[in-house]
Amino acid sequence: MVDSRPADSSRKPKRKRSGWLLDMVRYVLPALVVVGGLVVMSFGDENHLEGGAGIVSAGLAIFFVNWLFRAGVSGDREREAEEAARDYFERHGRWPNG
Repeated sequence: MVDSRPADSSRKPKRKRSGWLLDMVRYVLPALVVVGGLVVMSFGDENHLEGGAGIVSAGLAIFFVNWLFRAGVSGDREREAEEAARDYFERHGRWPNG
């Protein structure tokens, strides 16, 4: 029996909203840490400038670790879709549309 469904139709549908907690960790937490570091830098002496710069860099690190994780996950999804398309090609002799 030949399967007429496209190769990627068995995948779960994407969620439209990732959730408020995830948005808090991705964007609000790094922003709060950066703002906290700027506050420390603005109300202190030379030692506070160095400490505040460290806090700002920690906030930026949180943001970029989240970004790297999302980039890695999207690459995994693309590889899975490519593998499903190749399987479909092997079964049907043509590349799936879409």
